Amino acid sequence: YLIEVNPRASRTVPFVAKTIGAPIAKIAARLMAGESLTSVLTAYGEKPDPRNLDHIAVKEAVFPFARFPGVDTLLGPEMRSTGEVMGLDASYPMAFAKSQLGGGTVLPKSGTVFISVHKDDQDRILPAAKRLSQLGFKLTATGGTGDYLREQGLDVERMKKVLEGRPNIVDAITNGQVQMVLNTTRSSKAVSDSRSLRRAALMNKVPYFTTVAGAVAASEAIETLDAGEMTVKPLQDYFAA
Repeated sequence: YLIEVNPRASRTVPFVAKTIGAPIAKIAARLMAGESLTSVLTAYGEKPDPRNLDHIAVKEAVFPFARFPGVDTLLGPEMRSTGEVMGLDASYPMAFAKSQLGGGTVLPKSGTVFISVHKDDQDRILPAAKRLSQLGFKLTATGGTGDYLREQGLDVERMKKVLEGRPNIVDAITNGQVQMVLNTTRSSKAVSDSRSLRRAALMNKVPYFTTVAGAVAASEAIETLDAGEMTVKPLQDYFAA
């Protein structure tokens, strides 16, 4: 979804410049000063044809929620991030893993994953649940999500919501028994009821994904990390001739 268009050098401009290895801001400035596109591109050794890049760049936002007691981590249209990081690699899962690490989120390689998603997301969360189960993670879930996953052949332990009594998911997170949370909500009541869950995950530094796309990406990243080591190289090497 396109939210807004700003004719300025936002944080996205340097991100894209580093991704494709071209000085976008300098090119734009010279164009606005009256130079032709052809002359500017020639000056920087660029061509008007699309680049064929063999790497993926993932941008992750960094939020200061942990510094403000009681603040909910749920996002809206407001600008709340205090910075952004880039994950760069030949594959999307590893690039995503690097972006999470750069943003301060350490994806687990083992342990317990808690899953609680809206019923409309159950089919879409299944690949992530299966992948994590195959990697040796223990799965726990709320009633509805757990019933669905068990119907699909997965071994899932029931975990109580906060309103269902104790011990519940917040207790489990606080006690270090949960290493990752996959949670999607739709209604305002569900958002309100899961506030303590989000806060507990934040304060205990437990990775928490609130979209199916994020959950699937995280599971793919964990699978990639399990299969091989993360490597790094200078940014310039991605564009070496």
